[in-house]
Amino acid sequence: MKDLQPYYAVIFTSKHAQEEVEAYSEMAQLMEDLASEQEGFLGMDSARNEIGITVSYWASLEAITRWKQHAEHQIAQQKGRNDWYRWYHVRICKVEREYDFNR
Repeated sequence: MKDLQPYYAVIFTSKHAQEEVEAYSEMAQLMEDLASEQEGFLGMDSARNEIGITVSYWASLEAITRWKQHAEHQIAQQKGRNDWYRWYHVRICKVEREYDFNR
């Protein structure tokens, strides 16, 4: 992603309403697979403990909007609000610079 700057990060922070269910895990994997097929998708990082954080990276705000409006993603969003999440928070950020360390 270093050659693509600036790009955008969508930070999705959430807390489950109950213990994770198999249907949630299946839908999460489906959404990750589907997102990776979308134009403008650059990658994703995710971690879950008591609170889950998923950061997806996109080439443009337009790509983010298309993903948010994708029909299958809309179904997953509705199921999340109705069944899986106690709360969630979405932040969209512009990444202007990055660096890393790798031993």
